Amino acid sequence: MVKLEIVDGLAVITIDRPEARNAIAPATMDELDDAIDGAAGAKALAITGGGDRVFVSGGDLKELAKLRTLDDARAMARRMRSICQRLVDFPAPVIAALNGHALGGGAEFASAADIRIAADDVKIGFNQSTLAIMPAWGGAERLVTMVGRSRAILLAGTGRLLTAAEALEIGLIDEVFPRADFDEGWRAVAQSLATAPAAGIKKVMSGATAEEAVDEFAKLWVAEEHWAAADRVLNRR
Repeated sequence: MVKLEIVDGLAVITIDRPEARNAIAPATMDELDDAIDGAAGAKALAITGGGDRVFVSGGDLKELAKLRTLDDARAMARRMRSICQRLVDFPAPVIAALNGHALGGGAEFASAADIRIAADDVKIGFNQSTLAIMPAWGGAERLVTMVGRSRAILLAGTGRLLTAAEALEIGLIDEVFPRADFDEGWRAVAQSLATAPAAGIKKVMSGATAEEAVDEFAKLWVAEEHWAAADRVLNRR
């Protein structure tokens, strides 16, 4: 099942399917669409998995094995690609909290987030090649952006799994917390991003024009939150 909670402007979507290692089935895609709809208006969105072993283990092979035609395969790929794109296009920052391993489609799902935070014992890998297939949910293209073309081909082509430390070193993961501090750590980061400025920053960094960037700044400048913060600074002085 897919759960949605919203607290203090932070929406958290959790894929909780322990019987399938949090794998994504067609019904899960429907639930993800509904959860993203429900997160509309949140100041930040986090995606994570249930438990502490797996973030998302990819597509649910037992369910997806029913798809045997080219048209079926295309439809499934387009469907999940569109869901990942909704995360890319979400107007507020999106954080993937890697509570466990992110494998195959799970790595693709994580790559759709703006920021990836992992526990230190997590592994991540675009290992679809071990099933004689390739990433189909937009992750291949996003991997190139994150780590460069040659390294992306190497990782996806070999299906190599990386430790959290290795992924952090090449920019595939952005922050790593010790397992004992993981839940508190990623929630603190996500909550700190649940602000109007962070949403404006994401918009500008996603390809806004100069005029759009100025407009985003101006809207923040005249907002009550800015003047309250400015007053606090001035009063401390």
